Amino acid sequence: MTLVGWGQIALTLALVLVCALPLGRFMARVFGDERTFLSPVLGPVERGVYRLSGVDGREQGWLAYTLSMLVFSLVSFALLYANLRLQAFLPLNPQGLDGMAPDLAFNTAASFVSNTNWQAYSGETTLGHFAQMAGLAVQNFLSAAVGIALAVAVTRAFARSGVATLGNFWVDLTRATLYVLLPLAVVTALAYVALGVPQTLLGAVEATTLEGAKQTIALGPVASQEAIKQLGTNGGGFFNANSAHPFENPNALSNMLSIWAMLVVSVAMPIMFGRMVSRERQGYAIAAAMFALLIAGTAVVYWAETSGNPLTTALGLDPAAGNMEGKELRFGQAMTALYVAVTTGLSCGAVNAMHDALTPLGGLVPMVLMQLGEVLPGGVGSGLYGMIVFALLTVFVAGLMVGRTPEYLGKKIEAREMKLAMLAVLILPLVILGFSATAAMLPAALASLNNAGPHGLSEILYAYTSGAGNNGSAFAGLNANTPWWNTTIGLAMLLGRFAYVVPVMAIAGSLAAKPRAAATAGTFPTDTPLFVGLLVGIILILGGLQFFPALALGPVVEHVLMLAGMTF
Repeated sequence: MTLVGWGQIALTLALVLVCALPLGRFMARVFGDERTFLSPVLGPVERGVYRLSGVDGREQGWLAYTLSMLVFSLVSFALLYANLRLQAFLPLNPQGLDGMAPDLAFNTAASFVSNTNWQAYSGETTLGHFAQMAGLAVQNFLSAAVGIALAVAVTRAFARSGVATLGNFWVDLTRATLYVLLPLAVVTALAYVALGVPQTLLGAVEATTLEGAKQTIALGPVASQEAIKQLGTNGGGFFNANSAHPFENPNALSNMLSIWAMLVVSVAMPIMFGRMVSRERQGYAIAAAMFALLIAGTAVVYWAETSGNPLTTALGLDPAAGNMEGKELRFGQAMTALYVAVTTGLSCGAVNAMHDALTPLGGLVPMVLMQLGEVLPGGVGSGLYGMIVFALLTVFVAGLMVGRTPEYLGKKIEAREMKLAMLAVLILPLVILGFSATAAMLPAALASLNNAGPHGLSEILYAYTSGAGNNGSAFAGLNANTPWWNTTIGLAMLLGRFAYVVPVMAIAGSLAAKPRAAATAGTFPTDTPLFVGLLVGIILILGGLQFFPALALGPVVEHVLMLAGMTF
């Protein structure tokens, strides 16, 4: 590790914070139905959308809001599935590619509708431009907008007092797309084009290599998809190598832009939360907890990868550069470590290095960051409402310590909210560990592994962790394009998104109906370093209790074997 490397990390995170602060305040105005600098341009478009779609803007209770979201997601799934299956008959397919098999189409539709963007296929050899743009890119916008809308609804539960409504899903969805994601995506896509990322409807070009051979190089509308892939914490790559591909991520500046784009909206969400509940320090406290664990994860990956691999050192490889297997020299260890932590602390899943090639402890970190609930800072919207669930658990524990009824932002947290919060928290371990245990016993599932022993178990655990956490990154040592893996990971993605959010919305409905009490001398403050530390502790304790035994059999055992000079 070097000071220059830490300087690069610090500069990137500083740029995120500088931009997230005004963006969060802007989003608070958008969803607070206030006028913004974009209103003169986008206001008529917004009203036109409502007229065409028949949206009247009437507020909805938590159940109507949630049902609207589920119906919208179901229709989105059906349309995307049809797009993928019927690709051969659609325009803008210069490669003449056939439609996807049913199990792969199911997996892909579930992936992009749930904001996971797990890909069990190579994008440049499987999908034409129409499927990429009208199918995947559209869902990159809409699934991210759904997450933002849900987080806004949960925020209103704390901003309001004694009401039965949380806003209107269709209005929030439209505003998240028009005012937040679309303008950011246009600007970011132009920046990518300026940095050398292709944006064209050409299918491919043929190049002559230095040896005189012919090589076909895939092209397409890469920059536009790259922009919303990162901003919406989607992660699905136009190319199989994702952000390690030189057309998706050509240089150090595009790499920094990618990290910035992944973080900026998710970090702005707690700022928006603080503004909307009229207590900005509350948003800062949530953001501080997010950043504390994200930076800790980055530090561990950076240390583990620069420490190198004793097995390759014993073979005579110079350890000075650390473990460079599966990494790009143009990014370096520091920015690769930051990318690894950011993409898995978020529910993004884009990769600029192959996680399967990380050292055991380096590979442990992205798994842990996902297993902690994808809240550090999590996906756009989903990270915020996931963090609020942990905040409710934290004030409940604090209330038990001092013998008081727990409160959060003036709302009493009672038995109903705690039952629903625990139901939400248990979804992730049930899905991850349940599917992993089953796959570890089935020959049809084990046949897809490239490695035996603890690393093979890590590949299984990572796949279901990534799917259920709506992350989408992969260890890359697993052939996931089989009926078993496509179906079960698809189910994990749907459960991780929708089974989690239903109890969260029920909590929001319950809290919105409660009066917002004023703080008293006995109120536990939730905007102090003490609360931040307790919140971080609750997240770590829950994650450890749920997943440490499985991690101990995978990456921890593999690390011990590596130190002993042994491998499978």
